[in-house]
Amino acid sequence: MSKRVKIGNIYVGGGEKIAIQSMSTYKLENIEECIKEAVLLEKKGCDIMRYSVLDALDAKSFSQLKKHTKMPLVADIHFDYKLALLSIDGGTDKIRINPGNIGSEQKVSEVARAIKQNGVAVRVGSNTGSIDKEFLDKYGKNEISLGESALKNVAILEKQGVENIVVSVKASSVPLMIKAYEYLSERIEYPLHLGVTEAGTEYVGIIKNSIGIGSLLSKGIGDTIRVSLSAEPIREVKCAKAILRSLGLIEEGAEIIACPTCGRCEWACMDMAKKVEEYLDGVDKPLKIAVMGCVVNGPGEAKDADLGVAGGKDKCVIFKKGEIIKNVDKKDVELEFFKEIDKCIR
Repeated sequence: MSKRVKIGNIYVGGGEKIAIQSMSTYKLENIEECIKEAVLLEKKGCDIMRYSVLDALDAKSFSQLKKHTKMPLVADIHFDYKLALLSIDGGTDKIRINPGNIGSEQKVSEVARAIKQNGVAVRVGSNTGSIDKEFLDKYGKNEISLGESALKNVAILEKQGVENIVVSVKASSVPLMIKAYEYLSERIEYPLHLGVTEAGTEYVGIIKNSIGIGSLLSKGIGDTIRVSLSAEPIREVKCAKAILRSLGLIEEGAEIIACPTCGRCEWACMDMAKKVEEYLDGVDKPLKIAVMGCVVNGPGEAKDADLGVAGGKDKCVIFKKGEIIKNVDKKDVELEFFKEIDKCIR
């Protein structure tokens, strides 16, 4: 089990719940948009929010943003150690920085001192674009060079007495990403931040993240996750929650199970499933709702569902825990089913 690290008002690692992260698409100086985004994502289940810090104005904006959200905030910084210091002064809860690319030991020492004095967490690591040349030449581009590059950054911070560290080793290749995190998990006890970098557009990105992150979590590897998508951050959070729910790692929220449909389906099952999913978006109560294609298997296959519906040629049945509670005309099924959903939500 990994060690426990405090990030703002939450902990990651040490058996704590898997924290969901996302990253803003806005520059911090656009503070009003950042506030709206943070409020929405927190409501939808995001636990930690990260922001690119490109200048002093960005770094100083954390204090204002923190007035509107309880989520821990992360400053993402590259190369400029002064921005790390300004972000910590501005109230960030965590910085994402690699000590190997910010310059002299003196600069690293200043950042480390600020981290310790302010109780700020730090994420370090590597990705396939930042593998240390020493390891790239020695091992090639693989899980060893990726892992050793991350460990080198960890060692730099440990030398400065920093202990509240989270580590990542991201790759766009899912097999490489999995191997790299497995390599790292055998060598350190720090919490691991899981992610597939540059995963792509929403459709392909969801598949790659689900396989990579899901495979590792199923083995007990990983403490916080960021689903990287070329899509709005809300899509990342929804996907992350779906991954965790599929693995039984969280219970809150509604789970929709639905038939792939076949030739036996004689009603608009897929349309109903989409409507139910949209209706239950944002519901925190743990529910399993089934939308099944036919009555041949529907109530039986979904007998563990809190509520379900299965269609026929002229009639549909509504059931709870496999027991039929209503027979309704197909034309009335949407109205009647949503009445029952409302009863479950209340």
